[in-house]
Amino acid sequence: MGANSRTYKFALGQALLEFGRHGQEAIPLAEFAAAYSLGLVRHLTQNPQAPQAEKLGENDFLAVAAEESAATLETGRPTERLLSAAVRSMPTMVMQKFHNLRGDTAVPHTFYRLTGTGRHRVVRLTPDLLQLAHSEQATGLAAELGARWNIVETSFAAGIGRSLIEEGIFVDWDTLQITDKRRRRSVTGLVEATAGFQHGRCLICDDVLGLSDAVAVDHVFPFSLMHRFDSVGAWHGPDLDALWNLAPAHATCNGTKSDRLPSSLELACLAARNEAIMQSPHPLRRTLQLSLRSALPGQRVSSWPEFLRAVQIAV
Repeated sequence: MGANSRTYKFALGQALLEFGRHGQEAIPLAEFAAAYSLGLVRHLTQNPQAPQAEKLGENDFLAVAAEESAATLETGRPTERLLSAAVRSMPTMVMQKFHNLRGDTAVPHTFYRLTGTGRHRVVRLTPDLLQLAHSEQATGLAAELGARWNIVETSFAAGIGRSLIEEGIFVDWDTLQITDKRRRRSVTGLVEATAGFQHGRCLICDDVLGLSDAVAVDHVFPFSLMHRFDSVGAWHGPDLDALWNLAPAHATCNGTKSDRLPSSLELACLAARNEAIMQSPHPLRRTLQLSLRSALPGQRVSSWPEFLRAVQIAV
């Protein structure tokens, strides 16, 4: 929910989950910084970690990471220069900002504390982080973190990023991947990118989407409606194959629901999910903005409950 002008918070979140998964309550800052740096470098070789129009100074951490990336990946551990830059920058940069949200607010939980001085600084994980890292949603959270990271870094890339931000995303149904409309380049998985906006729960039964569960993508308003109306004239509603109408669900729930219309509770959950996406950074937000603005021919709606009521009327 942050502004995401860099990807540092994603790298920090990944390191926190990794150490939390192993039950480490106290980690020397240098050891923690090594995992943080390595995760960032692995992404840096694939996509930019800041807007490409932004000029990086020679001492900028991303500039150092780019220069040290080849040697770091060759050995599987950060170079001394990269590690030193991470240890120096993390306490005054990303570790100070990780808990912050927009509007000068912060998350109600604290996931770590930084104690000690100099070479003896230690990252201490809190009970909240350790509980989260061992919860049934930990695997889904790690997948979501990766998906959000992919979305943000792709939006930084020239050409692809502009397409995503101006036109939104496209869903490839053969792979269930989110792609940019212009080049159809895969960005990330649809389920991984959207499940967190539903609190990792099935939109139909509201139970957790567990690691061992088969997961499907449900058309909340069944896609068959478009074909059904075509047989008697034409479908005048919005595209039902678009992000606003797609929700991760248990495969069994999705199969049982089949082509029935959504319940009022499912529509309320879908509206809340879409409103949550609208509070997130580009480009998922942009995709829903475009749907809200133009998906209902001849109608202007300002909220998702209103939009979904209009679709119900169209049905």
